[in-house]
Amino acid sequence: MEKNYSKILVAVDGSKEAKKALKKAIEVAKKESAKIYIAHIVDTRSFATVEQYDRAIVTRAEEYAKDMLNEYKEEAEKEGIEAEVVLDFGSPKVRISKEISKKYEIDLIITGATGLNTVERLLIGSVSEYIARSANCDVLIVRNQ
Repeated sequence: MEKNYSKILVAVDGSKEAKKALKKAIEVAKKESAKIYIAHIVDTRSFATVEQYDRAIVTRAEEYAKDMLNEYKEEAEKEGIEAEVVLDFGSPKVRISKEISKKYEIDLIITGATGLNTVERLLIGSVSEYIARSANCDVLIVRNQ
């Protein structure tokens, strides 16, 4: 039985793998006539290690995310895909797999195999691995090969 997807969530973090995930999401969305949601989660847990919490750091991270999301949205729309951006704060793996996917009734999550956060991947497992284990919908992990 073939599954049809109408709402696709692509998780991006600015890495090469995230860019490949976006391209795959556009490809799938074209075939399925689906809408894509391009999500970036600013990982606020990393700011806890800053000795003197500086609001400017969060502001810079937010501005970077907005620019990246708008660029990716334009790329999707140039391909004729309806796209919406989602910017959130907190733990990327929890927000993507449990909160955003439910809020937008996502059928498919697409993410890169690895991203920018190497330390987290080494210490507590990758974001993509967590999403694959805990999401309530299909998950496609795009490899950079």
